[in-house]
Amino acid sequence: MAHTAQVAIGDATIHYDKLYTYLVPEALRGQVFCGSMVLVPFGRGNAPRPGVVLELGESGQSAGLKPLLDAAPEDARLTPPLLELVRFLKERTFCTWFEAVKAVIPYGAQYEPGTENGRPVLKNRLAQPLERVYALTGALPEKPKPGPRQLAAVAALRDGPLTQRELAEQGIGKPTLDTLCQKGVLTVSERRPAQDLLANLPFDPQPLMLSPAQSAACAPLLEDLHAGAPRAALLYGVTGSGKTAVFEQLISETLAMGRTALVLVPEIGLTPQMLRRLKARFGSRLAVQHSRLSNTERLLQWRAIQHGEADIVVGTRSAVFAPLSNIGLIVIDEEQEHTYQSESSPRYSAHDIAKKRAAQENALLVLASATPRTETFYAARTGRIRLVELGERYGGRPLPTVGFIDMRAELTAGNPREVSARLVEELARNLQKGEQSILLLNRRGYHTVALCADCGKTLDCPNCSVPMVYHKPRHALLCHHCGHLLCPPPETCPACGGKLVYSGFGTQKVEEELGALLPTARILRMDQDSTGRKNAHARMLGRFARGEYDILLGTQMVAKGLDFEKVTLVGILGIDSLLFGQGFRAYENVFSLITQVVGRGGRAALPGRALIQTAVPGHPVLQRAAAQDYPAFYDEEIAFRRYGLYPPFCAFCVVGFSGAQEGAVLAAARRFAALLAQNAAQQPALPLRVLGPVPMNIALLAGKYRYKLTLKCRNDRAFRAFLRKTLADYDAEKLAASAAVTLDFHSDGDL
Repeated sequence: MAHTAQVAIGDATIHYDKLYTYLVPEALRGQVFCGSMVLVPFGRGNAPRPGVVLELGESGQSAGLKPLLDAAPEDARLTPPLLELVRFLKERTFCTWFEAVKAVIPYGAQYEPGTENGRPVLKNRLAQPLERVYALTGALPEKPKPGPRQLAAVAALRDGPLTQRELAEQGIGKPTLDTLCQKGVLTVSERRPAQDLLANLPFDPQPLMLSPAQSAACAPLLEDLHAGAPRAALLYGVTGSGKTAVFEQLISETLAMGRTALVLVPEIGLTPQMLRRLKARFGSRLAVQHSRLSNTERLLQWRAIQHGEADIVVGTRSAVFAPLSNIGLIVIDEEQEHTYQSESSPRYSAHDIAKKRAAQENALLVLASATPRTETFYAARTGRIRLVELGERYGGRPLPTVGFIDMRAELTAGNPREVSARLVEELARNLQKGEQSILLLNRRGYHTVALCADCGKTLDCPNCSVPMVYHKPRHALLCHHCGHLLCPPPETCPACGGKLVYSGFGTQKVEEELGALLPTARILRMDQDSTGRKNAHARMLGRFARGEYDILLGTQMVAKGLDFEKVTLVGILGIDSLLFGQGFRAYENVFSLITQVVGRGGRAALPGRALIQTAVPGHPVLQRAAAQDYPAFYDEEIAFRRYGLYPPFCAFCVVGFSGAQEGAVLAAARRFAALLAQNAAQQPALPLRVLGPVPMNIALLAGKYRYKLTLKCRNDRAFRAFLRKTLADYDAEKLAASAAVTLDFHSDGDL
């Protein structure tokens, strides 16, 4: 019998993304497993392509089967749990096999075709770095008389092996070490470097003192942790109630059980604070996974996790795929954040992957938030998951008082600035008292629109149907979607030659205004422009925590999870644009954002206050957020969701179409809708509503026209099979050549 492998091919389009049967040659027997990365000949030209083995078998018919060309080492294969996640992504998100593989393993652990001695082989995308390690194995000869560097090398190595870098720091170079190796005094070996990204964080374990409320919250969660079966819970607590201390207690118990823990945070900027707390308590067996690590750093951290050198992993969305084994606890902090949803293929939700992993490992999944997603709170209210509440701030501290500043009255009073007179007064008051302030404005840049005074047209990006944004430090117009740059910015309208008037405001303009109004204030601006450099988040927040700045001004990255003792004032600017945004989650997002940023104030002994600048101070969502009354907001929101048939009362799937010719894209979208109708007619019991096609909110993006269909459905196996059939029909009519199709079950329609 011939040994065969079912292989998913790398970089396949969805049109030929299927499993192909290959022969496992004698030379590779015992080296190929389910999950192995392999190299295969593909197509008429037998071009070498990477692949992953999903099934192994035997066949009596081997004629015509092409043999595998090469296989990666056994330790590079996908473990059964990770391979199951690949299958899960493929089935749930309609991505290709290799898109799923690339989501599960980092770039540095992936393989690509190469050649060696003229034959095709698999090579690491990133050469795994090795370091030289020297050990003392013999006596130093007396003749010829050893030099001072040789004596220093032997003395340094008497206490144990050292790396070449460690010896170089003592002034001992490679020539000296090579000479000693030739004399048989030293031996040299190579090993994977141990890179401790957390070496600068202190290990200072202190007794964890839980309040009675925290202890009461821990009790049922600890019960679930010990259940030996998959469990899920919502830890719902007001901002400042001490949810992180509850995580620490759960992690401590998880480690005591001999199991591992995974902690997800929504923003890269929140990882340093979480890592600092966990390193102080649990020591060095921590690993981190997020996109701001270099490829080498991420690979080394991933390998450390894979080899069982980490008990706790902290990271952003992609860390949900960390190769941890024996997981006992998964925490998703600030679970309401949209950053847990991937916006590129595979379009997955970290919530879904976490639930899958908890089921695989019989683990406890804890979703934590002061403003949970409506779907999550509904699941807790209806008993599908456990609801655990923390109803008061740690230490009995009061929530910040919240006031409104009516920007219509500011204009009437003759204040044209973006920062109101009252907010300036409150900031000045904080400066005098030596207290700190946080200002939230979810718009980066300086001016946010260039408008022609004659024809009234905005200066839009040539590749996207959005206005370009003026960035003063670069003296350039920038598209925040495709990165198109105009430098220097034009002064006249390209359509009619009229004068361009720049207006609107972003973080850069507010920073400039504050500098003029409060010249003694030390202002720290945090947005995508200022945090682009590596470790910028951690450095900036560390300097603010040390009191080197008085005002922290930033986008949404300053709204969540931060804990500074001296912050007593929070200001919110420009919230109205989000309040009247599209998408069925608009109100939920505004309520959450306000609640989160208001909660950054008054977290220690000093009381906090917050001010919201708005043209609609009486809006019920703003009033609920100001009162920090999530239950009342939820009752109104769930009624709206039920009446309008939105999640959690249905699934919501956006089918996107994009292509170079607008007419062809619209025609393809209409045909897809017709195919849906035809197939639905054969399954009358299938619940389905189809809305559209209509242009997406950004109708032109990176030179591609975009349309969408919105499906209200039930995301179950039967519906996914129905969609897969419709996609196959669409492909059979060659419509994919006119418009590429994407499916997203996690969009709110605001595209």
